[in-house]
Amino acid sequence: MAEAVLSRQQLYIGGAWVTPGTADTIEVISPHTEQPVARVPAPGHADVDRAVAAARTAFDAGPWPRLDPSERIAVVRELAERFRPRQEELAQLITTEMGAPITFSRSAHARLPGAMIGALADVAAKHPWHETRRGAFGGAVEVYREPVGVVAAIIPWNMPMFLTVAKLVPALLAGCTIVLKPSPETPLDAYFMADLLDGLDVPPGVVSILPGDREVGRYLVAHPGVDKVSFTGSTAAGREVAAACGAALRRVGLELGGKSAAVVLDDADPEAVAAGTAVAGLMNGGQACVAQTRILLPRSRYHDYVDALASMVENLSVGDPFDPATRIGPLVTERQQLRVSGYIEQGRREGARLLVGGLGFPDGLDRGWYVRPTLFVDVDNGMRIAQEEIFGPVLGAIAYDDEDDAVRLADATEYGLSGSIWTSDIERGRAVARRIRSGTLGINQAYSMDPAAPFGGVKASGIGREFGPEGLDGFLDTKSVSVAGADGRSGG
Repeated sequence: MAEAVLSRQQLYIGGAWVTPGTADTIEVISPHTEQPVARVPAPGHADVDRAVAAARTAFDAGPWPRLDPSERIAVVRELAERFRPRQEELAQLITTEMGAPITFSRSAHARLPGAMIGALADVAAKHPWHETRRGAFGGAVEVYREPVGVVAAIIPWNMPMFLTVAKLVPALLAGCTIVLKPSPETPLDAYFMADLLDGLDVPPGVVSILPGDREVGRYLVAHPGVDKVSFTGSTAAGREVAAACGAALRRVGLELGGKSAAVVLDDADPEAVAAGTAVAGLMNGGQACVAQTRILLPRSRYHDYVDALASMVENLSVGDPFDPATRIGPLVTERQQLRVSGYIEQGRREGARLLVGGLGFPDGLDRGWYVRPTLFVDVDNGMRIAQEEIFGPVLGAIAYDDEDDAVRLADATEYGLSGSIWTSDIERGRAVARRIRSGTLGINQAYSMDPAAPFGGVKASGIGREFGPEGLDGFLDTKSVSVAGADGRSGG
């Protein structure tokens, strides 16, 4: 798989395979071998225009927004049935295009999105699409939840299918039409989704998928035919998206960056903390917005936890992402490799102590976009490596004095996306979690992406929520109809 050059010639626009408007292509490079593995069309502005026009017509005049929600739910359940038997194929594609270790691709990149499709349909089945309330001044008020319109969804490269499902499925369940713009680094899983949708009982125009670069994304976000933008990416890019949507008074949902803290309380087991941090901080090679790369340790037991963390990082298997034993694969691009290496050098300049890892290729490797898993200790929370999102396998251990100090340090960042509390006392963990300003937190685990639970951040980590009924509401407008003389009994 990793050596074959896959080729696609068409774009999926409005539910049909069409000839692109340009002859430009996107070349996908293996992060492991640095060799081409795929070539797909690069869409241009005319292709975006065609996709948005198809979505606009399908929303304004087509049947999809006007179906009973149960009919849309049935279509989504059929998508889940199509997805399930092809998960291994998807895992292979994602490891090929972005270098995730195959075991992580199977569990997180493939199996998790497959389970989410059906779970999100379950959320929609329980949603209050229409209710009747007794008015405060007499009569009744009918409340309807209706699709927001044409959605532009921007998907990053780090968790591409997971985030495609997070945007596509709620939009479809809500009755919206949608144009997805996946990242040019990871178009193969986007074509996988298009193949699943092809022939599904979705009317023409409802779905388009256009893998493209940032310029294509900017054009789509600013398109006058779009009613809502759902964006996942960096905070810097999110600010651009928010500005464009604000100028157009367009609805927007932003799931942005993080610099999350794993708060280790003094009663936590060091080995359990180290094992959990291998997931919470280093999942996907650290290329995760929820990665908890700031490890806050009690000063009274600092060295106990540091020793356990160092042993964990030293023993991580780094190498060929198709090897089931690999825990850390390459980063997605050479640009990302250079960026993360720059932060490692920055940490040394700032005075953090490099305990494990550092610059240079991991042992046994001489090519690929690899970075050695790295642990800095004696990190000050004001250092750049503690404040800026590195997006690579780099952890920083920070000492705190007491619980008040731990909460202060956890919140002393512009971000507020995720985090975790590690303790042998669950009630103590809950109390600390309630004090930290973050959209999501886990206790004795990385935050669990549950499709029934709202996911999103505060501060510079974003606006709005995905998943759960709150995520579905992000694709709905609420309409009130007051009815004189009605009794206001609840309706379904």
